[in-house]
Amino acid sequence: MSFEYTDELKLFDAELAELDVYGQWTLMAPSEDGKPGAELPSEPSAAGVPKIWKWDDLFPMIRKACEALPESFTARRALAFKNPALPRSVAQTLQMSVQAIRPHEIAWSHRHTIAAIRFVIDGNSNLYTVVDGTAYAMEDHDLVLTPSWSWHDHHNDSDDIVVWLDVLDVPLVGSLHQGFYEELGESTQPIQNRPDTGNPGLRPAWNDEVTPGQANCRYSWSETEAMLRSLDGIHGSDHDGIILDYVNRATQGPTLPTLNCQIQRLEPGFSGQPHRHTSSVVYFVVRGEGVTEAGETKMHWSAKDCFVVPNWTWHRHVNSSASEDAILFTVNDTPVLRSTGHYREELGS
Repeated sequence: MSFEYTDELKLFDAELAELDVYGQWTLMAPSEDGKPGAELPSEPSAAGVPKIWKWDDLFPMIRKACEALPESFTARRALAFKNPALPRSVAQTLQMSVQAIRPHEIAWSHRHTIAAIRFVIDGNSNLYTVVDGTAYAMEDHDLVLTPSWSWHDHHNDSDDIVVWLDVLDVPLVGSLHQGFYEELGESTQPIQNRPDTGNPGLRPAWNDEVTPGQANCRYSWSETEAMLRSLDGIHGSDHDGIILDYVNRATQGPTLPTLNCQIQRLEPGFSGQPHRHTSSVVYFVVRGEGVTEAGETKMHWSAKDCFVVPNWTWHRHVNSSASEDAILFTVNDTPVLRSTGHYREELGS
């Protein structure tokens, strides 16, 4: 629909402007060169574009970062991914990076209203994160949470460089102007205890059944993988294969109020059906090889690669191997969208 943008209406707009007010109709007014005004969109547009970051390109940069920034007491040694179509972040609500600390190094203690997850890429039994006084081991593919406003510091007591994946809700918190930050004043916080394992806290993403449990900031890979393996023969999702939610055991809700973590297993030869949803998703390839078709982009991935599928983008996953599983760790912003009633999914065939 259109309307006649008369001279009288233009004069009225000028009067409103003097009061720092504008009529909504100005959004649909023709431009000065005579082009038609904007029309109300019938569906959202994707924020950002599909993009993959290859581990073979990233790992040399991680090594160089350890040389360029020899100590990590003044700045986190994190390499943040930038979506080419966005100002700074990987998706409109998500920031993703890889962080490294050197042997026998401590990443100092601080806290912020930004929530974060840490998925370990190269860890060991002598790497741990302290969250509000509790130390959580960071072995390969463990997931450790640092919830909003929790004190946290990272310790590498080993002789090796260690690396993990960070995903944070930085763009969301920034857009809401809710960014608080505080340093402890000491590099470390007192450790109250150091648990050896973390409860897996996982359930099928297609099942809403819940059971009571205890809060825990660590999800051990050994138990996570065992849960995946226990579902042999289960059909799972036509779109995502065997996909599990990391459940917050204190609330039985999503992993964190703004970030939902999942682990998905694509069986040999899996060829998923396309779908799209209003949430954005970032991926880390735990193992295997495959391709994700997102819009017009084909992203060929292998172990340790990272990629993003923006909101409301048709996509499907394919496991390229006829004999080996592919496993993907993912983080999405569905908790925010569900809480505001804006989550929507559309299935293809």
